[in-house]
Amino acid sequence: MSSLALDAEALYGELLRGVPALLTPTTRLVGIVSGGQWLAERFHTDLRRDGAAGAISSAMHRDDYAKRGLAMGGQTTLPFDIDGADILLIDDVLYTGRTIRAVVNELFDYGRPARVRLAVLVDRGGRQLPVAAEFAAARVVLPATQSLQLARAEDGAFSFEVQTKG
Repeated sequence: MSSLALDAEALYGELLRGVPALLTPTTRLVGIVSGGQWLAERFHTDLRRDGAAGAISSAMHRDDYAKRGLAMGGQTTLPFDIDGADILLIDDVLYTGRTIRAVVNELFDYGRPARVRLAVLVDRGGRQLPVAAEFAAARVVLPATQSLQLARAEDGAFSFEVQTKG
């Protein structure tokens, strides 16, 4: 565990304040499994949006699928038509951009959206692909030896776990 202290609930509040400027009445929220899915579900409820938020998995389109397989868990569930839709992807941590690339590939397996944008809780830099979030509640720098993951307690409260790879 690292000494980095990020208040995930406070950052969620920033997301809740900042992202509505990106939304139209027809924008569809799609959370990236699993942390982004939790955020999108709570965000959808807190903003009293109609219908349900979608969930999208990067597992089938990852460039490291042979090594990881379906270990990420979770399935893609898009309870609305993707064709012509305005999509806001929501994720917990943006790092290399590889997950976003995989998710966009998955999204296009379901149709052709009119627009796809991205909002994240934390942008940690370190991009390997040209991917940028339209909104990030925080920007932090972590060494490549550390990972940052959103956790959700039984009561729904968010927190971050920082782990050292080694």
